[in-house]
Amino acid sequence: MSSRDMPDGHPDVAALAGLLAERSRAAFCLALLDGHAWTVTELARYAGVAVSTATGHLNLLVEGGLLTEERRGRHRYLRLAGSDTAELIENLAARAPRCPSPVRSLTDANRRRALAHARVCYDHLAGSLAVAITDGMTASGLLTWQDDPRLTDRGIAWLVTADIAKGTPPPGWHPHIRTCLDWTEQRLHLAGALGAALYRHMVTAGWLSETGPSRIITLTTAGRAALRQHLGLPDAALAPPQGGLSP
Repeated sequence: MSSRDMPDGHPDVAALAGLLAERSRAAFCLALLDGHAWTVTELARYAGVAVSTATGHLNLLVEGGLLTEERRGRHRYLRLAGSDTAELIENLAARAPRCPSPVRSLTDANRRRALAHARVCYDHLAGSLAVAITDGMTASGLLTWQDDPRLTDRGIAWLVTADIAKGTPPPGWHPHIRTCLDWTEQRLHLAGALGAALYRHMVTAGWLSETGPSRIITLTTAGRAALRQHLGLPDAALAPPQGGLSP
């Protein structure tokens, strides 16, 4: 197809790719996957650049629609534009080549293992634990992958029984399921409204513990018991892997 065959107003994919082609801008977007709003100074420190440099890059990301900003007094706070943007960044990260980085300490190794096991991806759970939950829901007959991922009638009933869905859904109700390609596991986990609802419930019920500004999420003792009971997850899926971790 020649350029003459392209419709007017066709998507400028190159412009979007250009926004993420600069390493500092890409680093900002990856940091903001934690779902929080960051100041310009915090993002500059994270990426190791001057505040003035960060400001210019962040202006481009806001203008390009990947970030939104909010002013609070003298401070400017930035966050990802929404869950769609977070899923885009996570999916791109899953397809991007790995940048080798040496493990410098036992603390660093443990942090990497914990991040790969369970982390927040904007508003839902990611990591090997999220993939295991998706697999467990499938194996338990709560989720089917025939044609497209879909909750079964049993799955909908489970959402109500577990108090994940508020109120009784109308007959025939089936929520749209969205998935996200996990960048550490290279497999799908649940995202969208269902993924967000599961994550909120697990935090509220004390199954997951958030660890401040870090993306790392900790599965609690109550959470391990609950996931064994509800989804039959094996012990190996309920803790970060031991031993070496690829850089």
